Amino acid sequence: MPGLRIHGYALAVSFCFITFIAASQRTDPSEVNALINIKKSLIDPKNNLRNWNKGDPCARNWTGVWCFDDMGADGYFHVREIYLMTMNLSGSLSPHLGQLSKLEIMDFMWNNLTGTIPKEIGNIKSLKLLLLNGNMLSGSLPDELGNLSNMNRFQVDENQLSGLIPESFANLSNVRHLHMNNNSFSGQLPSSLSKLSNLMHLLVDNNNLSGHLPPEFSMLRGLAILQLDNNNFSGSEIPSTYVNLTQLVKLSLRNCSLQGAIPDFSSIPKLTYLDLSWNQFTGPIPSKKLADNMTTIDLSNNRLNGSIPQSFSYPHLQNLSLANNLLSGSIPASIWQNMSFDEKAKLTIDLHNNSFSDVLGNLTLPANVTVRLSGNPICNNSDTHSIGQYCGPKEEKAEQDSTNSTTGCPTQACPTDHSYEYAPSSSVRCFCAAPLRIGYRLKSPSFSYFPPYITSFEHYIVESLNFHLDQLSIDSYAWEEGPRLRMYLKLFPHYNDSHSNMFNTSEVRRIKDVFSSWHFPRTDFFGPYELLNFTLLGPYENLLIDSEKKKISTGIIIASVIAAVACVLAISAIITLLISRRHMKYQHKISRKRMSSNISIKIDGMKIFTYKELARATNKFDISTKVGQGGYGNVYKGILSDDIFVAVKRAEEGSLQGQKEFLTEIELLSRLHHRNLVSLIGYCNEEGEQMLVYEFMPNGTLRDWISGKCKKTTGSLNFTMRLRISLGAAKGILYLHTEANPPIFHRDIKASNILLDSKFNAKVADFGLSRLVPYSDEEGTAPNYVSTVVKGTPGYLDPEYLLTHKLTDKSDVYSLGIVFLELLTGMQPISHGKNIVREVNMALQSGTIYSIIDSRMGSYPSDCLDKFLTLALSCCQDNPEQRPSMLDVVRELENIIAVLPETETLFSDVSLDSSGNMVPSSSASAAGSGSGSHNTREEQHMSSCVSGSDLVSDVIPTIVPR
Repeated sequence: MPGLRIHGYALAVSFCFITFIAASQRTDPSEVNALINIKKSLIDPKNNLRNWNKGDPCARNWTGVWCFDDMGADGYFHVREIYLMTMNLSGSLSPHLGQLSKLEIMDFMWNNLTGTIPKEIGNIKSLKLLLLNGNMLSGSLPDELGNLSNMNRFQVDENQLSGLIPESFANLSNVRHLHMNNNSFSGQLPSSLSKLSNLMHLLVDNNNLSGHLPPEFSMLRGLAILQLDNNNFSGSEIPSTYVNLTQLVKLSLRNCSLQGAIPDFSSIPKLTYLDLSWNQFTGPIPSKKLADNMTTIDLSNNRLNGSIPQSFSYPHLQNLSLANNLLSGSIPASIWQNMSFDEKAKLTIDLHNNSFSDVLGNLTLPANVTVRLSGNPICNNSDTHSIGQYCGPKEEKAEQDSTNSTTGCPTQACPTDHSYEYAPSSSVRCFCAAPLRIGYRLKSPSFSYFPPYITSFEHYIVESLNFHLDQLSIDSYAWEEGPRLRMYLKLFPHYNDSHSNMFNTSEVRRIKDVFSSWHFPRTDFFGPYELLNFTLLGPYENLLIDSEKKKISTGIIIASVIAAVACVLAISAIITLLISRRHMKYQHKISRKRMSSNISIKIDGMKIFTYKELARATNKFDISTKVGQGGYGNVYKGILSDDIFVAVKRAEEGSLQGQKEFLTEIELLSRLHHRNLVSLIGYCNEEGEQMLVYEFMPNGTLRDWISGKCKKTTGSLNFTMRLRISLGAAKGILYLHTEANPPIFHRDIKASNILLDSKFNAKVADFGLSRLVPYSDEEGTAPNYVSTVVKGTPGYLDPEYLLTHKLTDKSDVYSLGIVFLELLTGMQPISHGKNIVREVNMALQSGTIYSIIDSRMGSYPSDCLDKFLTLALSCCQDNPEQRPSMLDVVRELENIIAVLPETETLFSDVSLDSSGNMVPSSSASAAGSGSGSHNTREEQHMSSCVSGSDLVSDVIPTIVPR
């Protein structure tokens, strides 16, 4: 007990010290505590937040923390903004963010954050900008975020988020920008978003949305940009009510599985950009002319018929694509004849693969017009209209980068250092100055070609910053996938009487605030932008760090003395409390130990381990024996007294189940016996511990092999071995569905839950999320699904399960299909906002499927690979009824493997010599599944694989190499 008293006194003194520090703070203590806990959740490899434990956040200008200029009514300063973009931070977002009750801007853009978005952020009613884009956040959007009624800009794009878009977002009454693109959101677009009367930009492209386009969106009368590309609104049409979106500037619905006729958008006066490509639209092109300011019309890759309307004549048009349709008749030359070009304009007209027979008018083209006519009957008569030159293959000409603002200045470096360079000025020819360098991207521009608009864009930037035109240089720009336009800007100080060659502190603050707070005036033509970086280099590196030491005021000193006196009075109470709590905790531990040791079950073949046995087997759960980690707890490699290797799965305290539930789960697992399921050997349920003991799988997880993390000398798994692993996993799941009693839906099939034994036999593991199939009723019928809260791993989740919460055997089929695609491509299910199913389907449609096949698996018969790919995609159909059963999956894999050539080894880059030893393939005749050991694309496709079953060929057509 004396030791306890000493410990209590130490804690009491620490408490007094903290109280004294708090009394000398100028920032709200609860917000200081929140910031400290926020830092604890972050991993900061570059030590950017090194001053987050020094003094007061507002008084000492903690990095990225900006406060209100005036104290609140409570006598404290409050945090107004957090700017932690592009700081190479990882870790997670702390729930303590919700304690920053006055926060207006939260900016964690372009880091490496993982985990979920805390629901506590929904408590910050003052929040106006929530900027979390460009991370690796996962999970679903919390419903509580719908409480942010003052939200203006919501950006979570380019993450790994999934699930439904919450209906509660209809309460974001002030939101103007919803940017949720490049994630894995699924289900129906909520029609309740039509209540967002202030919404201007809705970007939800590159997700897994399904259902229909809500007709109610026509009520969004202020909507200027609607971008929903690369979703799956299968069977849906564009609602006719969308013609009432009179403020619409850009409508992009590329690759959305839409059908029906194209509505007449001629009544939308501001429409500039229309992309409806890669859908299944039918009927003719609407005859009424669109707005004169159209720059882009892309209706390619549909099923449109009829002719091109004579009204197709737009003076600012840059891109017209009608390729790959069923159009016919004459091509009106008015498309290019009635345009007034300047030297910066460009027009590309792509009409290939239709049935055009003639050109109506003069085919003579201006120099800046490109026409592509290949695949039309008109090209069969090259003498007519001299059209032969337009019938060749498409030439890709990338738009040239711009470097346009330093003309006339010396090319040599300034004499000061590399941070300075010569800048143009209206007062003098050039002068040496240090520019601010800014990464900037237009997320949804309403044009296809930038040069005609560079000047107007420069005016837009400088007028927003209150700069002169010569203070801006567009250092470079380039188009990116989306399409989005990335650029790098240089901002130079203005040359004046003081001849200052760099911005002062207040000006840098002002410029950063304009960019990061989105104070630029609205422009729908250039669209929303995003700040990629605002990195201060050279003379600016430490400019915003205020090194001035703040003196403690008399009032704060008095408050500190009072706090110290209060601490002395509180010491005895704190020590008493500590002693009392220690005693209660000891009694609780004794009670818990008794309870856990008294509840057990005896199962044949199932060993009950003691805590001491498993601690000895794992060297007291030493970190060196840890081989894995999951939501349940850590997994350790252990050696039992009889020299048998085991995997010990130890529950963390927060994951402990009730005793009855824990033992029920053990009883269930004890019934599962199959060569493709990881076997449960025993368990431990004492000392307040819950541990499961499994057979050890020496070759780790399939995910590690796909990603290349396994540092084995044996190389990479070849195609045949990947098929065999797939078959093993499928057989294990089939056992769960059809032979287990009662049947089981696994619910978390993924590559990291498929383990490999010493002979690379696949075994399915981790039944922590599994659900039992309901028993049959008195009439012998049972539901074929389980209604449950959605759980699982993003990227593997069945879209139908996400939408309906109905878990079926086809949900496991979908997840296994994702694993098959991983084996084929080496890709992750979700990476940087890209979904593996969509990427494979797009590669298949474009004829580039073999370019994304994992080259590490060596040679393979192309027919066999095509059948495996067809099976994988059929498993990943959105409609569960179109997916094969697990029995069908097993049979198809067996049929593919049955016709493979004999394979001598498991790996793509080794062979066996005459003695059976592994040697590099260059030293022995290769043993691949193809003809020979070479890995060239041509030789990979030489072998034949004719399977006896085509059970999925009616779902997805056989793949033809292009």
